Amino acid sequence: MSRQLRVAVIGAGPAGIYAADILTKSEVDVTVDILDRDPTPFGLIRYGVAPDHPRIKEIVKALKRVLSNEDIRFFGNVNYGADLKLDDLHQFYDAVIFATGARADRDLAIPGIDLRGSFGAADFVYWYDGHPDAPREWDFQPHAKSVAVLGVGNVGLDVARMLAKTADEQLVTDIPQNVYEGLKANAAEDIHVFARRGPAQVKFTPMELRELSHSPNVDVIVHPEGFELDEGSMDSIRASKSVKLVVDVLQNYLAKEPTGAAHRIHIHFCQNPVEVLGEDGQVVGLRTEVTELDGTGNVRGTGEFIDWPVQAVYRAVGYRSDNLSGIPFDNNTATVPNDGGRVIDIDGSALPGAYVTGWIKRGPVGLIGHTKSDAAETIRLLLEDVDKLKAPAHPAREDVDAYLDGRGIEYTTWAGWEKLDQHEIELGEAAGRPRIKVVPREEMVRVSRS
Repeated sequence: MSRQLRVAVIGAGPAGIYAADILTKSEVDVTVDILDRDPTPFGLIRYGVAPDHPRIKEIVKALKRVLSNEDIRFFGNVNYGADLKLDDLHQFYDAVIFATGARADRDLAIPGIDLRGSFGAADFVYWYDGHPDAPREWDFQPHAKSVAVLGVGNVGLDVARMLAKTADEQLVTDIPQNVYEGLKANAAEDIHVFARRGPAQVKFTPMELRELSHSPNVDVIVHPEGFELDEGSMDSIRASKSVKLVVDVLQNYLAKEPTGAAHRIHIHFCQNPVEVLGEDGQVVGLRTEVTELDGTGNVRGTGEFIDWPVQAVYRAVGYRSDNLSGIPFDNNTATVPNDGGRVIDIDGSALPGAYVTGWIKRGPVGLIGHTKSDAAETIRLLLEDVDKLKAPAHPAREDVDAYLDGRGIEYTTWAGWEKLDQHEIELGEAAGRPRIKVVPREEMVRVSRS
């Protein structure tokens, strides 16, 4: 291809930004536009990482350097499927890379899961992270002193920690004022985290697990019932340093005497949630079946059931990607069918000029390092296809701006994000905090476009 390659990336989280970075560092003459439905970049780094984890958010510094590249542009507040569709994009771009991630909660098909007081972790995360589409208030109830968290990944730990810590402890973070006021209404004193399997099968990372006890207001209590290590568990411990560290931390918690802190996080193993119990449409308990390890690291039910008196339930059983207009979608895996990153059409052939990377490609698993290598694989295939890509009718960069303006779309830009970024920092300085997130979408757009 003798002319400049034009590529659109849908999704401004790490997956999309890494793809743009790798592409612009290649030997091909290329410009990239990154489009996102949020007015801001960074995806789940901004709206999926707990606010008391600034260390993880340090990755934003690297992502900012990428987005400062003059060959990469950011268009926020542009909703793929509503503002633009695939045919529209192919007017301006040789190729489109979908990096939309996974935002919705996976379903948990047990009776009572839809009762009032039963929540998806993703919804809670978006609320406390100040996502513009989240409600301004959360349904904390004064009687909900005991809460269940279903799931033993890092999101489950984030949810448990946010429920256990006091609102004032979060004032060193970037939470919006409405989140601070909401957390003050949280009455939870005991947060019970339930694992279907044993300690060697949890999905926590060691650092996340250690951080549970960093608050002086929280005791972490690991219950001995179900704390089992079968041969499959020992194999996992021997094969993985991370698994060994997690089990060591759990054993330390198991041996530690509670300090009498006002809030407690309880971790229960070999308890499979089978029903959320309710009265008058409201959560009043959780029923679990006791399980036992079967020697392979998996479990089987024992037929013994326990009813736990809890007044709220948060399911943290994983994320699910949304269906995307104009390209195939596998509802079973909640991913776009692909071969290494090339989108595969229903007839088994590659869909011309369409690619995927990140969680929409492989499912919501893996850490940031996996995201970068995943993007590299997709870009390698795109570059192999360069000579086969159909040239757009209007390859000029400014044609995209004119199209969005003509549609009346109030899009934000990288320069606009820098204005909003500075505005949030100034709000924090005025309140004696590091920064305060702006929440309403209209206000974010107004500041960005001012």
